[in-house]
Amino acid sequence: MDIFKYTHVSHNSGGNVRVVLLVILSSIIVSLLFTGCSEYSEVIKKQSQPLNGSVTVPVTSVNESKTVRVTDDTGCEVVIAKPPQRIVSLAPSNTEILFAIGAGNRIVGVTDYCNYPPEAMNRTKVGGYSTIDVEKVIALNPDLVVAAYGNGLETIETLRNNGLTVIAFNPKNISDVMRDIEILGRVTGCEENASKLIEMMKNKIAEVEKAVANASKPKVAHILWHDPIWISGNNTFIDELIRLAGGKNVFSDMDGWKIVSIEDILERNPDVIIVNSGTGMGGCEHVLYEWAISELKDVSAVKNGRVYIINADIISRPSYRLVYALEEIARFLHPERFDVKLISTSECVTAQS
Repeated sequence: MDIFKYTHVSHNSGGNVRVVLLVILSSIIVSLLFTGCSEYSEVIKKQSQPLNGSVTVPVTSVNESKTVRVTDDTGCEVVIAKPPQRIVSLAPSNTEILFAIGAGNRIVGVTDYCNYPPEAMNRTKVGGYSTIDVEKVIALNPDLVVAAYGNGLETIETLRNNGLTVIAFNPKNISDVMRDIEILGRVTGCEENASKLIEMMKNKIAEVEKAVANASKPKVAHILWHDPIWISGNNTFIDELIRLAGGKNVFSDMDGWKIVSIEDILERNPDVIIVNSGTGMGGCEHVLYEWAISELKDVSAVKNGRVYIINADIISRPSYRLVYALEEIARFLHPERFDVKLISTSECVTAQS
């Protein structure tokens, strides 16, 4: 689920930023219910550097030898007779993965929020995450639509009823993300690249776990919005990232994404607070950071200067880039284990490139 990029920001006459949360809320509720392969993508070349080395990336070809049968997260069995040549992606996470495994040149349509890698922004737009224009999708004549649970089951079924082949994903943790990558590798004929991408993720996780081994576990809160205050609880991939990075989520007793009060945060008194960049959706004007240091002055994290900003895209999208969010969180929690400068709160944090 991609949970942070689908709101509208406006400014009232008093200059206060207000965010329309309807799409975020609907995405959270829904989530709780439930040409060939080119050279291994430039995105991986640029980003998959281990903490202590580099990666050599080979060229691979499409596997067109067999019919593929997979079961997606809606419980639907999908049959792919041959690697698709016209793909529509209905979530930024799906788009990132498809480009990373070398199938990006076959993508003909994306959502308004598919902004990574930059080439994705050149594809035909088919609407927002939960406001897919079905007619636009059909008009692109895709032989595969890669959907997400947050698109809405009605939309997914409408596409299927119009004769389109649809695979829908709803990953809840890193293992689920790896499974989705494996499935996309199989259905696109890019199994080798998908395997390499999964291996890169596993290696990155192992490197982080090794780096933070035997370190103390600071109490951590991840805040994704402040009006009302939304936090990441248990059974979210963000909770998993905090644990893997050597921290303890102070809201791990709450399931999913929940609304809490300032008093709840004060009572749990986190050592570290992590907020998303910009308005919670990326960009500049770090609204969440400014709010945290202003309204949570009595919390240990604020008193000790341990409120950190993380790229909203890499922590909010269930794609392979979650392992880069993991590494970033580990640097926040255990800077003594990493010889790397932390992100300055004065900088504009945008999508990695």
